[in-house]
Amino acid sequence: MRAFLDSLYRLSGALAAIGMVATLILVASGILTRPLGIYLAGTDDYAGYAMAACGFLALAYTFKHGEHIRVSLVLERVGPRLRAALEWFSLAAATAVAAMLAYYAVRLVLQSHEFEEISQGVDATPLWIPQLTMAIGSVVLLIALVDDLVMTTLGREPARLAHAGGEAARME
Repeated sequence: MRAFLDSLYRLSGALAAIGMVATLILVASGILTRPLGIYLAGTDDYAGYAMAACGFLALAYTFKHGEHIRVSLVLERVGPRLRAALEWFSLAAATAVAAMLAYYAVRLVLQSHEFEEISQGVDATPLWIPQLTMAIGSVVLLIALVDDLVMTTLGREPARLAHAGGEAARME
């Protein structure tokens, strides 16, 4: 199960990287072709979709690698038992928020598909397609938070704390 979850987080991170490269290509192509009098219809919209996909698909990967910004000022100054309790509480609260985000993101995709909503741009993209990456990213983040919550409840240190690479982790 651990290997499957880690693969899921890596896949989500890889898809986010593809979204970042797609954003770069779309924006660069729009910039480079405009002086030539060539307008690539829809590139602005698709660059926005790719950027949103990048942000949402990267959530779980960055969380599991300890790269999210954490305010650990209080955690540094309390004992290990209180620290563990506060860590569990923060994970439980984050899991609840992520569950709501995932629920409503999936619901939005289903409603957009059901009502056949399309973008207002020239391309008239069915909105459920770009919204799907938001829903997938939200669900994978929820899975990552539940993963860490279970690990913390069982008394094991989540991997994100073991190899946290964020700025806050380096300062601790």
